[in-house]
Amino acid sequence: MDLSILIVNYNTCKLTLDCLQSVFASKMGYTFEVIIIDNHSVDSSVESISIEYPQVTMIANDDNTGFAKANNQGLAIAKGRYVLLLNSDTIIREDTFQTMVSFMDDNPIIGASGCKVILPDGTLDKACKRGFPTPSASFYYAFGISRLFPDYPKFNQYQLGHLDPDEEYPVDCLVGAFMMVRSETIEQVGGLDETFFMYGEDIDWCYRIKQAGWGIYYYPRTSIVHYKGGSARRRPTRIIYEFHRAMFVFHRKHYKDQYFWGINMVIYTGIGLKFTMELLKNKLTRSKPVLESTDNQVEVNL
Repeated sequence: MDLSILIVNYNTCKLTLDCLQSVFASKMGYTFEVIIIDNHSVDSSVESISIEYPQVTMIANDDNTGFAKANNQGLAIAKGRYVLLLNSDTIIREDTFQTMVSFMDDNPIIGASGCKVILPDGTLDKACKRGFPTPSASFYYAFGISRLFPDYPKFNQYQLGHLDPDEEYPVDCLVGAFMMVRSETIEQVGGLDETFFMYGEDIDWCYRIKQAGWGIYYYPRTSIVHYKGGSARRRPTRIIYEFHRAMFVFHRKHYKDQYFWGINMVIYTGIGLKFTMELLKNKLTRSKPVLESTDNQVEVNL
C-alpha cells in the first residue's frame, strides 16, 4: 500500500461525502486506502458514508475523542508507506496524490510535506506553510506587526508572508488539513500528542519531526480547496478554550525550559488575556447559520 488517507469526521456528513468524491476521482498510479474515524456524529455520517463508499474503512467512536486521538486510531491500522491527514472539509485535485507521493519518493530525507491550500474565495490558507510559534514570532503576529511589515522576514516568522506561496521551500510546519507523512518518520517520532484535543497537534507533530532530523517541505505544485468553518459567527466556548489551551500546552512542552521563568509568566498571562478578550468578542458577535464545519478547524489556526 502506498498511501493511507485518514479523515476525521464529526457531524460533517455532506462535507465528508464531497471530500470522498474528490478522493476517489483521483488519477494516480499508486495504491491507497481511506480510513474514516467518526467521533460519535449524531447525524447520518456513519450510515451514509458506509453505504456510499463501502470500500472505506470506518472506525465509529462512542464519543468525541478529539482530532489527535482519532487520527492515532487511524495510524494504528494504516498500511501505507505514507500517511495523509486530510480534513473532511477539503476537495483535492485529480493530480494531488500523484504529485505529492512522487515528490516524497524523490526526496527520501523529507519526513512530511504539504501542498498549497486554497480557501473558497481563492486566497491562500496561510496555515499551510508556517514557522514555529516562538515567543517572538507569536508577538509579531498577535500584535499585527507582521501585517505592517509584510516583506520583512524578522516580523513574519510565523505565517511566512514574505515568501512566495507559489514557490517550494522547507518550512517549520504544515497544517493538519493536508499533511503527508512518511511511515518511517512516524515510527521514529510516534503519533500525534493526545494532550491536544483540537488545534496545535499538527504544529507539535512537525516540531518533533524536525527535532528528529527529518525535513518538512511546502510543495505548491498541486493544491486543494479548504472549506473552513464560517467566519463572523459565535463560536462555542469549548472551541475558544481549546485554541488557547493549545498555545499554553505547546509553549510549556517545547519552549518553557528555554526561557527565564519571568518571560514564561508573561507569555502565560498574555495567553490568558487573549482568551478573555476572545470570549468577550465572541459574546458580542451575532450568531449566524453556517455550513457544517469540522471539529478541528473552525475559523482560526494556531
